[in-house]
Amino acid sequence: MSHLALYRTFRPKTLGEVVRQEHVVTVLKNQIATGRIGHAYLFCGPRGTGKTSVAKIFAAAINCESPVDGSPCGKCPTCLALKTPSNLDVTEIDAASNNGVDEIRDLREKVQYPPTSGRYKVYIIDEVHMLSPQAFNALLKTLEEPPSHAVFILATTESQKIPATILSRCMRFDFKLIPQSDLEERLREVFDTIGKKYDAEAISALARAGAGSVRDMLSLADTCVSYSQGKLTYQDVTAVIGSADFDGIHALSSAVLTGNVGEAFEEAERFILSGKSVGLLAGDLLNHLNALSIAKTCKTAQKLLSMPKEEFAKVKALAEATEPARLLYATEVFAKAEADLRFSTSPRIVFETAVFKAALPESGRSEQALLSRIADLEKRLQNGEFLSNIKEAPVSATKFIEPDPAPVVEEMEEELPPPPLEAPEEEECVSPIRQRKEEKKGAEPILETPTPAPTLTPTPAFKSVAGGDAKTVFGGFIRTLRKTGRNGVLFTICTDLDYAFEGETFVLTTPSETMYNSLKKPEHYALIKQAFGLIGIEEHGFELRLAGKKKDEVVGPIEELKSTFSGIKIEIK
Repeated sequence: MSHLALYRTFRPKTLGEVVRQEHVVTVLKNQIATGRIGHAYLFCGPRGTGKTSVAKIFAAAINCESPVDGSPCGKCPTCLALKTPSNLDVTEIDAASNNGVDEIRDLREKVQYPPTSGRYKVYIIDEVHMLSPQAFNALLKTLEEPPSHAVFILATTESQKIPATILSRCMRFDFKLIPQSDLEERLREVFDTIGKKYDAEAISALARAGAGSVRDMLSLADTCVSYSQGKLTYQDVTAVIGSADFDGIHALSSAVLTGNVGEAFEEAERFILSGKSVGLLAGDLLNHLNALSIAKTCKTAQKLLSMPKEEFAKVKALAEATEPARLLYATEVFAKAEADLRFSTSPRIVFETAVFKAALPESGRSEQALLSRIADLEKRLQNGEFLSNIKEAPVSATKFIEPDPAPVVEEMEEELPPPPLEAPEEEECVSPIRQRKEEKKGAEPILETPTPAPTLTPTPAFKSVAGGDAKTVFGGFIRTLRKTGRNGVLFTICTDLDYAFEGETFVLTTPSETMYNSLKKPEHYALIKQAFGLIGIEEHGFELRLAGKKKDEVVGPIEELKSTFSGIKIEIK
């Protein structure tokens, strides 16, 4: 064979060469040193972490005549005999293709014969979880009480599929994923051995793509060695892996996070038209968003990401300019989209919908979307912007407010309205609720003496809209709240409220319990009460309500109490 794959060429020959599985290696070394060899072992863990390699080393070590630090010497007659293809003392069985009960029955018959050259006859069953239930039952008794010369080593990536009766008869070892630093060190040793030059960023990119698996990393490295004739660079690795080019994916992320929907769609279309898989594109975008999160939160982000300085500078700048809530919202949107792409027959539409949704968090009504909008609003307020650039037209409770191109400086400098003046003694005004009742009856409006609540009396600066329809009243309330409240968060919440007249009561409704609790806070309720008072709606003329709750659910029991205890004064507060 002219070429042997790197992961086969550099397979560990001793326990000391095994990468970062000290908790397993230490136990096996001590068992070899003391002669306390078990009859059944279970090696489980992710792929490419050394399960089969350790099994082969251990099988040779327990047969070696003079093991060195728990590893076979490789020089004694037994070690040399075990390397020959005709050796029968160490048998490796692939359970994926030999998973029937007949194969296990054949194994039970052969296990009775003693070893030919060593002290133990070792059976390595790889991917043991693929055995059928009947095969497991056939193996059970032999595994529990094998001959003294037999040792079973079971290897699997899915231990949860193995029956409990088998698990209880084995000494279990869980192999862990390899940390990136150890993968990088191992890859540098391999490249130095074969004489391949490389950039540090290329090593980090390959180790990160290996995702904790030595075999996966070396398989990718083998392809990169053939791809690059000279020095292996970061760009070579990204080309082999199939990742999107950094500038393009960074431009797409920037457009999404800044709310530039048109540019985001253009970047997505450019990738798709170039033949990029939508699934891979979603994965690359998620990785880039993850890099932004690391750059925003970690002080050692450059070391963790191991990116070229120019690319990290762009990532850092975009991360600093993005609010955490916006970044988290976009990550959650694309994480869900990546999962949906696996079962979708229209992956392009799924991805573009995710782009649109992530770029416009105000289009969603989820709690996370609301938090993203509030974070964006707070950022605008910190930058000197204000919500006074919103049009004075009546506001719809279900639509987001469109900004007015007029400058906002004038209203920022506008002083709060003066305290309302008390009405002259000789002037009489009409109670809004009483006026609506009399107008319906066709009678003349009855004049009443105003109640002594100066903060609720309309002033010349605000126009009373008490006699109008629901839309007019809500529009007047929003305008007044904007001018008097000076609370951007409260204003944003109120614009999403539903509104209607129920009899003579103006009801504001929200489906979100979080928004409802915020509106009921004393400081927020005081501003709402003041705004309604300035447009002629008294305190008992409006009501805040959570969607699905009716006033009768509260008033009904109160009325029953009033009728039962007629001599006691009961008030609703």
